[in-house]
Amino acid sequence: MAKAAETRPILRLKNAPERDPEPATSEAEATVPRRFVVRLLVVCGVLACGLAVAVVAGVALGPVRIPPLEVVTALADDLGLPLPGDGSGGEHATVINYIRLPRVLVGALVGAALGIAGATMQAVFRNPLAEPGVIGVSSGAALGAVAAIYFGWTALTPWMLPATAFVGAVAAMGFVFMVAALRRDRGPVTLLLVGIAVSAFFGALISVMVATTTNNEELRGIVFWLQGGLGARTWQHVQLAAVPVVAGCLLLTVFGRDLNLLLLGDDGARAAGLDVARQRVVILGLTSLLTGAAVAVSGVIGFVGLVVPHALRLVIGPDNRVLLPASALGGAAFLVLADLIARVAFSPTSLQVGIVTALFGAPVFLALVLRRRAGGLR
Repeated sequence: MAKAAETRPILRLKNAPERDPEPATSEAEATVPRRFVVRLLVVCGVLACGLAVAVVAGVALGPVRIPPLEVVTALADDLGLPLPGDGSGGEHATVINYIRLPRVLVGALVGAALGIAGATMQAVFRNPLAEPGVIGVSSGAALGAVAAIYFGWTALTPWMLPATAFVGAVAAMGFVFMVAALRRDRGPVTLLLVGIAVSAFFGALISVMVATTTNNEELRGIVFWLQGGLGARTWQHVQLAAVPVVAGCLLLTVFGRDLNLLLLGDDGARAAGLDVARQRVVILGLTSLLTGAAVAVSGVIGFVGLVVPHALRLVIGPDNRVLLPASALGGAAFLVLADLIARVAFSPTSLQVGIVTALFGAPVFLALVLRRRAGGLR
């Protein structure tokens, strides 16, 4: 009996080390999200600082130069932050608060929407050449806006233009999904092909309206809207775009993990437990609404959703949990700077921002493609 009693502590001591690895394992697992959070905060913090600099530069520079400190003071006063000075924006208060700041904020909202929409489309279609208008949303918005100008609906209310643009974007999205549902195939290839057909058809209708218009003012308005611009944006445009863009960006970031799974292919995503068809429709629907809201207040602006996510992916990697918010911040900064160049580079003439994004975006994207191909050949 004494020997049996003596062996019990020994047995407990032998079994005790088997429980020791548990704290180490949980600690190792806990470091993974901590590293991810640190990485996310660093990337977004750097890009947020870049966006802040772009906003200040966009408000300060122009035909009338405003000291950056005066801009910062006025912005701080708008945000209710205590800073030295009277916070009134000085002698340039009207220029800051009613001319440049609304334009810059609309540019930031549109750039954020197009940037995160581009990153989402590239993940869904597993193609770095995908962009926000790939399923015909931009073409639908363009058709709605051009129709409003062509038929004179804009005379009823100035908000008829963004309203018809948004309705056109939603209609295009609904048509693409309806055709895919009738075919019982909501795969990326089907959606892409239907989107190309819809874009071509809507483009043809726009060309008919441009060719048959007899009013030079209408023609000028159509051309300017199709080129994309931020001129004459007001606080009402900011209010119109702010809610859908901010809400859409926040909702899309929730799907970062699902988009990572979609990068594995449909079979791999299903094996991981993802309802591929349903999630693809939800994500694309949300992206289309976000794109429609952006295009409705700015016109058709290209290359933001194509270049920004592709460039950031080369720097920070393909993890969509980080790439999506980074693309929103990067797209906002990119479009604000592009609009600044459009206003000051050819002063006193002001270009449409869509022209500047194409002039800079196309060569940059070509350089990224060549760099990627060269890296692959090595």
